[in-house]
Amino acid sequence: MLRALRLPCPWGHLGARGCASDGTAGGCEIQVRALAGSDQGITEIVMNRPGARNALGYVFVSELQDALARLREDQHLRVLLFRSAVKGVFCAGADLKEREQMSAAEVGVFVQRLRGLMNDIASTAVMGLIETTRGLLPGAGGTQRLPRCLGVALAKELIFTGRRLTGVQAHTLGLVNHAVDQNEEGDAAYHRARALAQEILPQAPIAVRLGKVAIDRGMEVDIASGMAIEGMCYAQNIPTRDRLEGMAAFREKRPPKFVGK
Repeated sequence: MLRALRLPCPWGHLGARGCASDGTAGGCEIQVRALAGSDQGITEIVMNRPGARNALGYVFVSELQDALARLREDQHLRVLLFRSAVKGVFCAGADLKEREQMSAAEVGVFVQRLRGLMNDIASTAVMGLIETTRGLLPGAGGTQRLPRCLGVALAKELIFTGRRLTGVQAHTLGLVNHAVDQNEEGDAAYHRARALAQEILPQAPIAVRLGKVAIDRGMEVDIASGMAIEGMCYAQNIPTRDRLEGMAAFREKRPPKFVGK
């Protein structure tokens, strides 16, 4: 069961670009859906730009940034899923047709926004950083994230060749956590992602959030500084009601009931 959150599309002043730059009638390119019932706490960001295979265009990125800004203030959100409403594709990457019409200055500003967006959100059957095959280089953080994930040598090989990887290859390399066989409906990855979200959902939300901060910030510094970051996050979790509830539930041999406080 879904409870739709209708996000206003504040891009009317862009004239012909409007809310759906590829001509999708009457809808936004980014839609937000908060799940209800047993899935309450899970929210989906649905990418819906079928005419451009969910390519990262100006309106698409603007709506996605707006959605993330709003969701950041949502105290009920525990797990965020990204999914595609376009069958057979997750995201085609940069919108090169739109990019071609931009000036050099506009490209610089847009890529900077895109890099910031990718910092906020961190699959398909085929994936890759193929920018060098188009006379470009990864500009949204790929040259920094891929070496941290796979090591410098392999990251250079993949970026320099523009090689595309299958889901199985990406899983073997450790680039993705899971690879699943596609089903007839074409949404096997979504169901696996939702199952993972349901595993995260009952856990203590503050502890999960602080764990995420500790990991993300700690990966940017040396291990001694990372340990200090972990210590600060741990200290913030000590006075929470959820920590006391977790210990009480363990003592009483019952499932904990976390409230995010």
